Amino acid sequence: MDDIDRALIAELQRDATQAYAVLGKAVGLSAGAAHDRVRKLRERGVIRRTTVEVDPAALGRGVLAFVMVDSSAWMGDASESFAAIPEIQEAHVIAGTASVLVKVRTTTTEQLQDVLRRLYAIEGVSGTRATVALETFFERPVRA
Repeated sequence: MDDIDRALIAELQRDATQAYAVLGKAVGLSAGAAHDRVRKLRERGVIRRTTVEVDPAALGRGVLAFVMVDSSAWMGDASESFAAIPEIQEAHVIAGTASVLVKVRTTTTEQLQDVLRRLYAIEGVSGTRATVALETFFERPVRA
């Protein structure tokens, strides 16, 4: 990756709906060259997908919690079980006192409690510790 690729990624993260002509102009390329570079970034897996950033509160998902999941067994093979819970946005196998860290968004704390119940149903899960976020200062994408 060179500086132009990094600039293209930054521009796409700012606004992925830009026409290739606008995108190219922003980084000093023609529309065709910008299109070709973006295509190659996709083929190499640098750009995994194009998506829309949505305000969770506007969709009724105003409760944000981070849950440390304790286990009695290795959880590295349980990704599908975590992915089956739609309120979980992210799940990470971690080092430390817990085995997995999940990011959960729900409408109410009662729904969060239900998610915790479903986590306990995953084989090997022995405990959870949830921390509810009161306010989010910012969330940012990975920068190139």
